[in-house]
Amino acid sequence: MPPRVDLVSTIASRDYPGEGIVEVQNNVWIVGGDDEVVVIDASHDASPIVDAVGGRRVLAIACTHGHWDHVDAAFDVQTAVDAPILLHPADRPVWERTHAERQPDGPLDEGALLVAGGVELRVIHTPGHTPGSVSFHHTASYALFDGDTLFPGGPGSTGDELGDFELIIASIRERILPMPPQTTLHPGHGDSTTVGEEAPHLEEWIARGW
Repeated sequence: MPPRVDLVSTIASRDYPGEGIVEVQNNVWIVGGDDEVVVIDASHDASPIVDAVGGRRVLAIACTHGHWDHVDAAFDVQTAVDAPILLHPADRPVWERTHAERQPDGPLDEGALLVAGGVELRVIHTPGHTPGSVSFHHTASYALFDGDTLFPGGPGSTGDELGDFELIIASIRERILPMPPQTTLHPGHGDSTTVGEEAPHLEEWIARGW
């Protein structure tokens, strides 16, 4: 049975040096069944996330990575739903830029399973955008929730001081593109895409260099 997937789009404004006020849109994915779910990322505003949960039990608030726009509402959501916040240990330095005084409740290790409402999401370490970036794979429905690793048109940014372009390309080449072409990629921003749509363009991205 395919998982129930709810999408919440959240928006926040931030003042970026040299760019001024920029609106940042994030996708929050709520995945599971009719009684239990996992919240993937907790961005900007807890209220619409909690509304989309709709009283279901939240087993985890699972962070694809530690950038501010994916974790800034994590503790507000946690207060409302009483669930542990999970993050790959390699992303602690990124997390601490936003939440210096509080740590996640547990790790997201390679190969771990998050189970909610009979739906299994396997943790895949896909570093490059950040050292601890992860994706969540639901094999049976050919779905991958991949944070900022791969978008329609190419990889996520590696301009952060902890980003690594060669590493994100390796993650995409070795961990994502070998998946069946019908696998839907649900990213942390913008529209979804598929492995089949993106795979032919890998060499273009490498040549482009970002």
